[in-house]
Amino acid sequence: MTRISSGSMAIASLVISLWAVSSAMSAQDKYTLRVPNGLEFSEFRGYESWQVISISHNGALIAVILGNPAMIAAYKAGAPGNGKPFPDGAKMAKIHWNPKTNETAPGQPLVPGTLHDIDFMVKDSKRFSDSGGWGYGEFEYEAASDTFRPGTTADQPPQGSDAKCGFACHTVVAKNDYVFTAYGKR
Repeated sequence: MTRISSGSMAIASLVISLWAVSSAMSAQDKYTLRVPNGLEFSEFRGYESWQVISISHNGALIAVILGNPAMIAAYKAGAPGNGKPFPDGAKMAKIHWNPKTNETAPGQPLVPGTLHDIDFMVKDSKRFSDSGGWGYGEFEYEAASDTFRPGTTADQPPQGSDAKCGFACHTVVAKNDYVFTAYGKR
């Protein structure tokens, strides 16, 4: 039987501890990210547990659209079809994935594969008075490094460098308070 000295154990423990600390330090805190001149990821803390508004399949990506309690309450009250705008503080998150086929499930459905990006919207009629009251942000996910970065004009679709980056696309649904997504019947 080989005997390990206490000095060797101490060195091994130190190496493991240093590795753990450096790994933790290198992990990205997504909540520190910000679209230049725009939204911060931290404004949407907790989005992972928001209620589902709808799902979508657009082009090569699949997505789930989530709403914070203010957004869901407005939908349940009939917005935007009741003629009332969404209230300030309403927020949406749209999480896009590259789909993959679940080979073992009946019918082999498409399911989320690698994360692609996350889009955010927040209603704040004072802060975003020049973009229909909505602020927009898009964060691309880099799978190789397990990190996010703000979207840029080189991405598809191109993203501007401020909180109005999504406004041009959303003007076609101005009558729906600039929101494309309908609240699916439950």
